[in-house]
Amino acid sequence: MTSTLPARTPGAGGVAPVAALSTAALRANAPLSLAPSGADALAADALAADAWGHGAAWVASVLADLGMDAATLDPMALYGLPGAHTRPVMSLRGRALGTKPLLRGEGVSYGYTHRAPHDTTVALVTGGYAQGVVRALGNAATVSIDGRRHRIVGRVAMDVCVVDVGDAAITRGAEVVFFGDPADGHPSLEEWADATGLTAAEIVAMIGARAEREVIA
Repeated sequence: MTSTLPARTPGAGGVAPVAALSTAALRANAPLSLAPSGADALAADALAADAWGHGAAWVASVLADLGMDAATLDPMALYGLPGAHTRPVMSLRGRALGTKPLLRGEGVSYGYTHRAPHDTTVALVTGGYAQGVVRALGNAATVSIDGRRHRIVGRVAMDVCVVDVGDAAITRGAEVVFFGDPADGHPSLEEWADATGLTAAEIVAMIGARAEREVIA
């Protein structure tokens, strides 16, 4: 799998995950997001809360280029949130800082809420509750690395979390997708909503406010 983000060299304190925003997805979703002709005013503003965490200035500029008015668009469809049947605009991506062996019975992270049922390998990954990777995702959600799913294990820390990568050969700096487009095999926002009790709208607004945002093609 080819990374869509530039390589980042982890510093002493790690690197923050990136909320990657797809221009192609936003442009494709916009004409599919129009409210039915004659419909009442939309209940939600597509540019509210900094465009639901996507960046109001960026969203407005893309829509202006398309000659479209945000007030006529359904935000759920515009941003590709679960149930809208459009492409997710936002994905959250971190990096692997390194790996280490974890022997059977050994625990990880605060309080050892996870102990290895067998010998394995774990990776330390950038992204924690300070950036919106909420603690409820520990022992409950998966990430995608090099096209394979791996579970987050133990408690999510402030800026990092631990992932059980099994026998996968994970290189330092490898891209880790927390959520993205299920069509690409990535974990979905719906999985995060199920694990956390938050809505997809709450998740993208939170991530957009906390994580570094980066516009991609």
